[in-house]
Amino acid sequence: MQNEINKIGLLHKPNGSLSQKGWARSPLLQYKRKAVKAAKFKIKEWDYYCILSENKGISFTVADNGYLGFVACTWLDFLAPEEISKSVMIPFPMGAFKMPESPEKGNVEFKRKGVSMRFIREDAYRIIELDIKDFSNGKPLRGSVRLSQPTDMDSMVIATPFKACPKAFYYNQKVNCMPAEGQFNLGDEKMTFMPDTSMGVLDWGRGVWTYSNTWYWGSASGRINGVPFGFNIGYGFGDTSMATENMLFYNGKAHKLEDVKFHINNKSYLKPWKFTSNNGRFEMDFVPILDRASRTNVLIIESDQHQVFGHFTGQAILDDGQVLEIRNLLGFAEKVKNRW
Repeated sequence: MQNEINKIGLLHKPNGSLSQKGWARSPLLQYKRKAVKAAKFKIKEWDYYCILSENKGISFTVADNGYLGFVACTWLDFLAPEEISKSVMIPFPMGAFKMPESPEKGNVEFKRKGVSMRFIREDAYRIIELDIKDFSNGKPLRGSVRLSQPTDMDSMVIATPFKACPKAFYYNQKVNCMPAEGQFNLGDEKMTFMPDTSMGVLDWGRGVWTYSNTWYWGSASGRINGVPFGFNIGYGFGDTSMATENMLFYNGKAHKLEDVKFHINNKSYLKPWKFTSNNGRFEMDFVPILDRASRTNVLIIESDQHQVFGHFTGQAILDDGQVLEIRNLLGFAEKVKNRW
Protein backbone atom coordinates (compact mmCIF):
# COMPACT_ATOMS: atom_id res chain seq x y z
CA MET A 1 0.00 0.00 0.00
CA GLN A 2 1.22 3.50 -0.88
CA ASN A 3 -0.92 5.90 1.11
CA GLU A 4 -0.40 9.49 -0.04
CA ILE A 5 -0.85 12.18 2.62
CA ASN A 6 -2.73 15.17 1.17
CA LYS A 7 -4.00 17.00 4.25
CA ILE A 8 -2.12 19.64 6.20
CA GLY A 9 -2.04 19.01 9.93
CA LEU A 10 -0.01 18.17 12.99
CA LEU A 11 2.29 15.15 12.84
CA HIS A 12 1.15 13.79 16.19
CA LYS A 13 -2.16 13.16 17.90
CA PRO A 14 -2.48 14.28 21.55
CA ASN A 15 -1.58 10.73 22.70
CA GLY A 16 1.72 10.87 20.78
CA SER A 17 0.80 8.55 17.90
CA LEU A 18 1.11 9.66 14.28
CA SER A 19 -1.93 11.52 12.96
CA GLN A 20 -1.33 10.21 9.43
CA LYS A 21 0.94 7.48 8.07
CA GLY A 22 2.29 7.39 4.55
CA TRP A 23 4.15 9.52 2.04
CA ALA A 24 3.80 13.05 0.70
CA ARG A 25 5.34 15.31 -1.92
CA SER A 26 6.02 18.08 0.60
CA PRO A 27 6.12 18.36 4.43
CA LEU A 28 2.38 18.83 5.00
CA LEU A 29 2.53 17.56 8.59
CA GLN A 30 3.99 19.82 11.28
CA TYR A 31 6.50 18.27 13.64
CA LYS A 32 6.46 19.63 17.21
CA ARG A 33 9.16 18.46 19.59
CA LYS A 34 6.93 19.05 22.61
CA ALA A 35 4.30 16.71 21.13
CA VAL A 36 6.70 13.74 21.18
CA LYS A 37 5.77 11.34 23.99
CA ALA A 38 9.28 10.12 24.74
CA ALA A 39 12.22 11.06 26.93
CA LYS A 40 14.48 13.83 25.63
CA PHE A 41 17.43 11.48 25.26
CA LYS A 42 15.42 9.32 22.84
CA ILE A 43 14.49 12.10 20.38
CA LYS A 44 16.67 12.23 17.26
CA GLU A 45 16.86 15.28 14.99
CA TRP A 46 19.27 15.74 12.10
CA ASP A 47 20.00 17.65 8.90
CA TYR A 48 22.37 16.06 6.38
CA TYR A 49 23.49 17.56 3.07
CA CYS A 50 25.56 15.94 0.34
CA ILE A 51 26.73 17.87 -2.73
CA LEU A 52 28.34 16.09 -5.68
CA SER A 53 30.03 17.23 -8.86
CA GLU A 54 31.67 15.02 -11.49
CA ASN A 55 34.81 14.16 -9.54
CA LYS A 56 34.37 15.64 -6.07
CA GLY A 57 31.86 16.11 -3.31
CA ILE A 58 31.29 17.33 0.22
CA SER A 59 28.81 16.47 2.95
CA PHE A 60 27.65 18.09 6.17
CA THR A 61 25.84 16.73 9.22
CA VAL A 62 24.33 18.37 12.27
CA ALA A 63 22.56 15.81 14.46
CA ASP A 64 21.07 16.02 17.95
CA ASN A 65 20.49 12.35 18.69
CA GLY A 66 19.59 12.74 22.34
CA TYR A 67 22.35 10.65 23.84
CA LEU A 68 24.92 12.26 21.56
CA GLY A 69 25.29 15.31 19.36
CA PHE A 70 27.23 14.83 16.14
CA VAL A 71 28.55 17.51 13.78
CA ALA A 72 30.63 16.43 10.79
CA CYS A 73 31.98 17.36 7.38
CA THR A 74 33.45 15.02 4.75
CA TRP A 75 35.61 16.05 1.78
CA LEU A 76 35.28 13.57 -1.10
CA ASP A 77 37.73 13.08 -3.97
CA PHE A 78 36.54 10.43 -6.44
CA LEU A 79 39.67 10.57 -8.62
CA ALA A 80 42.08 9.62 -5.81
CA PRO A 81 39.73 8.10 -4.50
CA GLU A 82 39.77 9.26 -0.87
CA GLU A 83 37.72 10.95 1.81
CA ILE A 84 38.70 13.23 4.68
CA SER A 85 36.32 13.65 7.60
CA LYS A 86 36.22 15.88 10.65
CA SER A 87 33.66 15.46 13.40
CA VAL A 88 32.76 16.86 16.80
CA MET A 89 30.76 14.91 19.37
CA ILE A 90 28.73 16.57 22.13
CA PRO A 91 27.36 14.34 24.90
CA PHE A 92 23.66 14.55 25.78
CA PRO A 93 22.54 17.68 23.87
CA MET A 94 18.88 16.60 24.25
CA GLY A 95 17.47 19.54 22.29
CA ALA A 96 20.26 22.04 22.93
CA PHE A 97 21.03 22.25 19.20
CA LYS A 98 17.55 23.80 18.71
CA MET A 99 16.96 22.05 15.40
CA PRO A 100 14.11 23.62 13.36
CA GLU A 101 10.71 21.94 13.58
CA SER A 102 10.17 22.37 9.83
CA PRO A 103 12.47 21.76 6.85
CA GLU A 104 10.89 24.80 5.17
CA LYS A 105 11.97 27.46 7.67
CA GLY A 106 14.50 28.02 10.40
CA ASN A 107 18.29 27.85 10.47
CA VAL A 108 20.77 25.43 11.98
CA GLU A 109 23.84 26.94 13.63
CA PHE A 110 26.73 25.22 15.39
CA LYS A 111 29.88 26.94 16.65
CA ARG A 112 32.36 25.42 19.08
CA LYS A 113 35.69 23.60 19.23
CA GLY A 114 37.00 25.38 16.12
CA VAL A 115 34.03 24.30 13.99
CA SER A 116 31.45 26.72 12.61
CA MET A 117 28.64 25.29 10.47
CA ARG A 118 25.46 27.09 9.40
CA PHE A 119 22.46 25.86 7.38
CA ILE A 120 20.40 28.87 6.29
CA ARG A 121 16.91 28.63 4.75
CA GLU A 122 15.90 31.46 2.41
CA ASP A 123 12.77 31.21 0.25
CA ALA A 124 13.85 29.07 -2.74
CA TYR A 125 17.42 28.55 -1.52
CA ARG A 126 19.44 26.71 1.09
CA ILE A 127 22.81 28.16 2.05
CA ILE A 128 25.60 26.24 3.79
CA GLU A 129 28.47 28.13 5.41
CA LEU A 130 31.48 26.35 6.86
CA ASP A 131 34.65 27.31 8.74
CA ILE A 132 36.78 24.58 10.32
CA LYS A 133 40.10 25.87 11.63
CA ASP A 134 41.93 22.52 11.56
CA PHE A 135 40.25 20.16 9.12
CA SER A 136 43.22 18.10 7.94
CA ASN A 137 46.91 18.27 8.94
CA GLY A 138 46.49 21.78 10.29
CA LYS A 139 44.80 23.07 7.12
CA PRO A 140 41.50 24.95 7.44
CA LEU A 141 38.39 24.19 5.41
CA ARG A 142 36.26 27.23 4.60
CA GLY A 143 33.59 28.20 2.12
CA SER A 144 29.92 28.35 1.29
CA VAL A 145 27.44 26.96 -1.21
CA ARG A 146 23.92 27.87 -2.28
CA LEU A 147 21.41 25.18 -3.24
CA SER A 148 18.37 26.08 -5.34
CA GLN A 149 15.03 24.58 -4.29
CA PRO A 150 12.08 26.02 -6.24
CA THR A 151 8.94 26.26 -4.13
CA ASP A 152 6.99 24.02 -6.53
CA MET A 153 9.58 21.22 -6.62
CA ASP A 154 8.42 17.86 -5.24
CA SER A 155 10.37 15.99 -2.58
CA MET A 156 10.08 12.70 -0.70
CA VAL A 157 8.33 12.93 2.67
CA ILE A 158 7.40 9.94 4.81
CA ALA A 159 5.70 9.54 8.18
CA THR A 160 6.51 6.10 9.52
CA PRO A 161 5.68 4.26 12.77
CA PHE A 162 7.62 1.36 14.30
CA LYS A 163 5.75 -1.85 15.08
CA ALA A 164 7.85 -2.66 18.16
CA CYS A 165 7.18 0.63 19.96
CA PRO A 166 4.03 2.78 19.78
CA LYS A 167 5.95 5.95 20.71
CA ALA A 168 8.59 5.47 18.01
CA PHE A 169 8.28 7.21 14.64
CA TYR A 170 10.30 8.65 11.79
CA TYR A 171 9.36 11.85 9.95
CA ASN A 172 11.68 12.48 7.02
CA GLN A 173 12.09 14.70 4.00
CA LYS A 174 14.59 14.01 1.23
CA VAL A 175 15.13 16.82 -1.29
CA ASN A 176 16.95 15.78 -4.47
CA CYS A 177 18.13 17.67 -7.54
CA MET A 178 19.11 20.99 -5.95
CA PRO A 179 21.60 22.79 -8.27
CA ALA A 180 24.64 23.93 -6.29
CA GLU A 181 26.81 27.02 -6.63
CA GLY A 182 29.75 27.85 -4.39
CA GLN A 183 33.29 27.00 -3.38
CA PHE A 184 35.21 25.42 -0.50
CA ASN A 185 38.94 25.81 0.10
CA LEU A 186 40.98 23.16 1.89
CA GLY A 187 44.26 24.98 2.35
CA ASP A 188 45.28 25.79 -1.24
CA GLU A 189 42.97 23.17 -2.77
CA LYS A 190 39.64 24.37 -4.16
CA MET A 191 36.35 22.55 -4.63
CA THR A 192 34.04 24.54 -6.92
CA PHE A 193 30.38 23.80 -7.61
CA MET A 194 28.50 25.14 -10.64
CA PRO A 195 24.71 24.75 -11.09
CA ASP A 196 24.95 22.99 -14.46
CA THR A 197 27.30 20.28 -13.18
CA SER A 198 26.63 20.00 -9.42
CA MET A 199 23.63 19.00 -7.34
CA GLY A 200 22.85 18.53 -3.69
CA VAL A 201 20.48 16.42 -1.61
CA LEU A 202 19.03 17.10 1.84
CA ASP A 203 18.12 14.42 4.38
CA TRP A 204 15.96 16.07 7.08
CA GLY A 205 14.98 13.63 9.82
CA ARG A 206 13.08 13.88 13.11
CA GLY A 207 11.99 10.93 15.19
CA VAL A 208 12.17 8.42 18.00
CA TRP A 209 13.80 5.16 16.96
CA THR A 210 13.89 1.67 18.33
CA TYR A 211 17.23 0.82 19.92
CA SER A 212 18.64 -1.60 17.33
CA ASN A 213 18.01 -1.33 13.60
CA THR A 214 19.56 -1.48 10.13
CA TRP A 215 18.68 0.83 7.29
CA TYR A 216 19.48 0.99 3.58
CA TRP A 217 19.47 4.28 1.67
CA GLY A 218 20.38 5.28 -1.87
CA SER A 219 20.27 8.65 -3.62
CA ALA A 220 21.41 10.27 -6.84
CA SER A 221 20.76 13.54 -8.65
CA GLY A 222 21.79 14.68 -12.11
CA ARG A 223 20.38 15.35 -15.55
CA ILE A 224 19.10 13.22 -18.42
CA ASN A 225 19.25 15.06 -21.74
CA GLY A 226 19.37 18.31 -19.80
CA VAL A 227 16.34 17.50 -17.62
CA PRO A 228 16.85 17.21 -13.84
CA PHE A 229 16.49 13.61 -12.67
CA GLY A 230 17.08 11.92 -9.36
CA PHE A 231 15.83 9.23 -7.05
CA ASN A 232 15.53 8.25 -3.40
CA ILE A 233 15.41 4.60 -2.42
CA GLY A 234 15.58 2.79 0.89
CA TYR A 235 14.05 0.73 3.67
CA GLY A 236 14.64 -0.16 7.30
CA PHE A 237 13.14 3.09 8.55
CA GLY A 238 10.25 1.53 10.47
CA ASP A 239 6.95 0.00 9.39
CA THR A 240 6.59 0.86 5.69
CA SER A 241 3.31 -1.03 5.18
CA MET A 242 1.54 2.30 4.50
CA ALA A 243 4.26 3.60 2.16
CA THR A 244 7.89 3.18 1.19
CA GLU A 245 10.27 6.07 0.63
CA ASN A 246 11.14 4.96 -2.92
CA MET A 247 10.63 7.76 -5.41
CA LEU A 248 11.83 9.10 -8.76
CA PHE A 249 12.15 12.82 -9.52
CA TYR A 250 11.95 14.10 -13.08
CA ASN A 251 11.80 17.78 -14.01
CA GLY A 252 10.76 18.68 -10.47
CA LYS A 253 7.91 16.17 -10.15
CA ALA A 254 7.74 13.03 -8.03
CA HIS A 255 6.93 9.55 -9.36
CA LYS A 256 6.15 7.04 -6.60
CA LEU A 257 7.76 3.60 -6.58
CA GLU A 258 6.73 0.65 -4.43
CA ASP A 259 9.44 -1.76 -3.21
CA VAL A 260 13.14 -1.61 -4.12
CA LYS A 261 15.69 -4.15 -2.87
CA PHE A 262 19.44 -3.68 -2.38
CA HIS A 263 21.70 -6.58 -3.41
CA ILE A 264 25.09 -6.12 -1.72
CA ASN A 265 28.20 -8.25 -1.46
CA ASN A 266 28.73 -7.83 2.29
CA LYS A 267 32.25 -9.25 2.05
CA SER A 268 33.32 -6.26 -0.03
CA TYR A 269 31.24 -3.12 -0.37
CA LEU A 270 33.42 -2.04 -3.30
CA LYS A 271 32.20 -4.89 -5.48
CA PRO A 272 29.24 -4.10 -7.79
CA TRP A 273 25.75 -3.77 -6.28
CA LYS A 274 22.36 -4.40 -7.86
CA PHE A 275 18.96 -2.83 -7.24
CA THR A 276 15.69 -4.45 -8.23
CA SER A 277 12.05 -3.48 -7.81
CA ASN A 278 8.86 -5.47 -7.33
CA ASN A 279 7.30 -4.20 -10.58
CA GLY A 280 10.35 -3.58 -12.77
CA ARG A 281 10.23 0.22 -12.56
CA PHE A 282 13.69 0.57 -10.99
CA GLU A 283 16.45 -1.76 -12.16
CA MET A 284 20.02 -0.56 -11.61
CA ASP A 285 23.61 -1.69 -11.54
CA PHE A 286 25.92 0.24 -9.24
CA VAL A 287 29.71 0.43 -9.65
CA PRO A 288 31.36 1.69 -6.44
CA ILE A 289 34.21 4.20 -6.34
CA LEU A 290 34.67 4.92 -2.64
CA ASP A 291 33.43 3.35 0.60
CA ARG A 292 33.09 5.98 3.33
CA ALA A 293 33.17 3.50 6.17
CA SER A 294 32.90 4.61 9.79
CA ARG A 295 32.31 2.97 13.12
CA THR A 296 31.33 4.64 16.38
CA ASN A 297 31.15 2.84 19.71
CA VAL A 298 30.50 5.13 22.68
CA LEU A 299 29.01 3.53 25.81
CA ILE A 300 25.60 2.16 24.75
CA ILE A 301 25.72 3.78 21.29
CA GLU A 302 27.15 1.94 18.31
CA SER A 303 27.00 2.77 14.61
CA ASP A 304 28.53 0.80 11.73
CA GLN A 305 28.19 2.67 8.44
CA HIS A 306 29.13 2.00 4.85
CA GLN A 307 28.20 4.90 2.59
CA VAL A 308 29.40 3.91 -0.85
CA PHE A 309 29.75 6.41 -3.69
CA GLY A 310 29.67 5.31 -7.30
CA HIS A 311 27.78 5.29 -10.60
CA PHE A 312 24.28 3.98 -11.32
CA THR A 313 23.40 2.52 -14.71
CA GLY A 314 20.03 1.04 -15.62
CA GLN A 315 16.41 1.88 -16.24
CA ALA A 316 13.72 3.85 -14.40
CA ILE A 317 10.06 4.09 -15.41
CA LEU A 318 7.92 7.13 -14.58
CA ASP A 319 4.28 7.01 -13.47
CA ASP A 320 3.07 7.55 -17.04
CA GLY A 321 5.16 4.67 -18.39
CA GLN A 322 7.98 6.76 -19.84
CA VAL A 323 11.22 4.78 -19.73
CA LEU A 324 14.40 6.62 -18.73
CA GLU A 325 17.79 5.14 -19.56
CA ILE A 326 20.32 5.96 -16.85
CA ARG A 327 24.04 5.92 -17.65
CA ASN A 328 26.81 6.47 -15.06
CA LEU A 329 24.78 8.68 -12.75
CA LEU A 330 26.89 9.65 -9.73
CA GLY A 331 25.29 8.99 -6.36
CA PHE A 332 25.59 6.85 -3.26
CA ALA A 333 24.06 3.88 -1.49
CA GLU A 334 24.55 2.87 2.10
CA LYS A 335 23.98 0.24 4.74
CA VAL A 336 23.91 1.46 8.34
CA LYS A 337 23.58 -0.61 11.52
CA ASN A 338 22.73 1.31 14.67
CA ARG A 339 22.32 0.65 18.36
CA TRP A 340 21.13 4.00 19.69
